[in-house]
Amino acid sequence: MPTIRKAELRDMQAVFAMIQHYAEQRVMLPRAILDLYENVWEFTVAEENGVVHGCGALKVYSAELAELRSLCVAPGINGRGLGRTLTDQVLDEAEHLGLKTVFALTTSPGFFEKMGFREVPRERFPTKVWRDCLQCPRYYQCEEKAMMIEVDVRRAALRQPAAESLEIPASSA
Repeated sequence: MPTIRKAELRDMQAVFAMIQHYAEQRVMLPRAILDLYENVWEFTVAEENGVVHGCGALKVYSAELAELRSLCVAPGINGRGLGRTLTDQVLDEAEHLGLKTVFALTTSPGFFEKMGFREVPRERFPTKVWRDCLQCPRYYQCEEKAMMIEVDVRRAALRQPAAESLEIPASSA
């Protein structure tokens, strides 16, 4: 099983390659390599035998709100639980920081629903829309859904017995 850890600068080329792969399939937005290096501290990675197999980032917007972004698993690694594990780790980090709400914009809303997120209007996150969405070439044909989870609700849900096993999508934004 891969090790889940905070990203290091040496991981960013692999993270960039995964994001670019899914951006070419139009299931994620591309990110510049410089942006990844500048925001390395936001990323958590899944690594096995020196190879990065997945990543996710926590972008903090305020003392209460953050975005789970750039969540993806390397092609061919799907079905091993890495998407769920990375999501759990990033949400644990959000809880540790004292955040109240985490949201994600994604083309895989079913994955996030199984993780306890619910769909909400994108406009609920004006800072995100202003900072990223309005500059996106896909803004007027956006296929991403806004998904949100309250960190304290998640904590209560984790105390419940485990239900079904979750399948991992190839990627989510």
